[in-house]
Amino acid sequence: MMPEQRALVAETFLFRGAGREPLEFALSDPRCAREETAKGAVIYGPRAFRRCLGVVLAGQIQVNKGTLIMSVLEPGDLFGAAALFHQGEDYATTLTARSRCLLLFLPQALVEELMARFPQVGRNYVVYLSGRIRFLAGKVDALTAGNAGQKLAQYLLARASGGWAEPECSAAGLARRLGVSRASLYRAYDALTGAGLIRREGRRVRLLDEAGLRRQLH
Repeated sequence: MMPEQRALVAETFLFRGAGREPLEFALSDPRCAREETAKGAVIYGPRAFRRCLGVVLAGQIQVNKGTLIMSVLEPGDLFGAAALFHQGEDYATTLTARSRCLLLFLPQALVEELMARFPQVGRNYVVYLSGRIRFLAGKVDALTAGNAGQKLAQYLLARASGGWAEPECSAAGLARRLGVSRASLYRAYDALTGAGLIRREGRRVRLLDEAGLRRQLH
């Protein structure tokens, strides 16, 4: 594995703060596999998935729930955590390669062994799942909020990181996701900007007053 790819894996939630030993143990195990996939290929789907943690080493993966774009995974992102120990026969979302991708797969048995040998890995996994619950709750809130302004405010708060939010899709895609028209979305942006709550800078949105955005929800 190339050094930059090894560094990506080391910075994933699973190995962060756990030292070098768990990483070297995982990458040297023959069950750990790298695979390439072509643009447009379905990596995971409702009826076709594997009980593995996947790591994006190169490329982009689009995550859909039906026609709804949930997120876009970049190099260093993981997928498959929710299904790793799930006993159901279906997978909740569809993962499609937006470009040629290089992926790393850690099967369930290997992850279980990592957790047993290295407690920090187990703690990291629990922390990650807790964060995913919060993320998905924010998605639900965005879809069930009231008017376009409230939906946009909730969406931006759910995407907030370091005072910024960046929609992972176009304005048309965001409008579909929030269940509003493009015109309503633009008016919502204008209203929040006029109220001094946000400032748009290209695709990114600066959250000037997060408390004020939260007040928009009530």
